[in-house]
Amino acid sequence: MTPDTTGLLGIHHAALICSDYARSKDFYVRVLGLRILAENHRAARDSWKLDLSLPDGGQLELFSFPSPPARPSRPEAQGLRHLAFRVAALEPFIERLASHGVACEPIRVDEYTGRRFTFFADPDDLPLELYEIG
Repeated sequence: MTPDTTGLLGIHHAALICSDYARSKDFYVRVLGLRILAENHRAARDSWKLDLSLPDGGQLELFSFPSPPARPSRPEAQGLRHLAFRVAALEPFIERLASHGVACEPIRVDEYTGRRFTFFADPDDLPLELYEIG
């Protein structure tokens, strides 16, 4: 059987524009534990671009731009609702976040899948989710 080469294969990366590049870099690398693939300063745009590796092969890109406009980030705001990360178990990662001063919402249960999840925020108040798959 020939593989389908005309369809989508998955998400390659998600890109985030941060208000404080150093603070966001620290959060995603030290607090969440993502590995740096590449970091480049784009002098013509006065912008940094940080490529981070997710354990499943996907990537997260962090950008800095001078004076980026604020965007609504509540989970029910129009546009990107949230970014969800798979975890084997919620409690160990919630404890990791708490040790860095990051608070999580109370754990909820997905009414359709029965899976547990919680929300927390990055330094720019972007809603992030932990979704338990274990």
